[in-house]
Amino acid sequence: MSATPHTAMVLAAGLGTRMRPLTNDRPKALVSVRGRALIDHVLDRLVGAGLKRAVVNVHAFADLLEAHVKRRADIEILISDERARLMETGGGVRQARPLLGDDPIVVCNIDSVWEEPNGSAIARLCAGFDAAGGGARLMLAAMDRQLGYEGAGDFVMDEAGALSFRDERSAAPWAYMGAQIIDPRIIDSEPLEPFSFTRVWRRLQAEGRLHGAPLGGYWMHVGDPEARAQAEARLAAAAPGA
Repeated sequence: MSATPHTAMVLAAGLGTRMRPLTNDRPKALVSVRGRALIDHVLDRLVGAGLKRAVVNVHAFADLLEAHVKRRADIEILISDERARLMETGGGVRQARPLLGDDPIVVCNIDSVWEEPNGSAIARLCAGFDAAGGGARLMLAAMDRQLGYEGAGDFVMDEAGALSFRDERSAAPWAYMGAQIIDPRIIDSEPLEPFSFTRVWRRLQAEGRLHGAPLGGYWMHVGDPEARAQAEARLAAAAPGA
């Protein structure tokens, strides 16, 4: 596709249990890294890629999060309210579906911070998306260029960018780093219930509509206090004058 999408979905409703005690009085999205809330790191990247609107789902400490994001003047914020029931990653997008439109959208987790030595990674992700194919294109981090991710890799990617799950393999070279571009209509056949987005990816893989793109930078998965400390140390070392 030639144009960056207009709209993003930011998945910010998680309980953040692994981040305790930092989430005892705030949602995970408002835990700070280098003096900036996690959700602002993500929104900054979306603004930098040219997106104009972000749908943010809320659950834990919903009032705090809603008030925080609505202070931003550089991107329009819409709220998808999950106070009554936490919908997980796939269910969160499904519940927000009426707010998302039918054009391609970017979907982001809030526990990812990443470096961009080659310009906007989200813009590159979007530029290579086959809108006519109507699937998903996932941004992937190389396993040797990340911190905080404790798995053995998520995907194998072929020369055309098509993805296969690691499944029975002992390891895979690529990890999903929390950002993807999708045709939102891929969620329409799913019931309105809590579920993981992995369910949709499995279906798309079987249909040949699941693709990936390298991040092209270093990924920090900020999932617990230790990873937060490691991310802060790396960002501090990379700061001008460090």
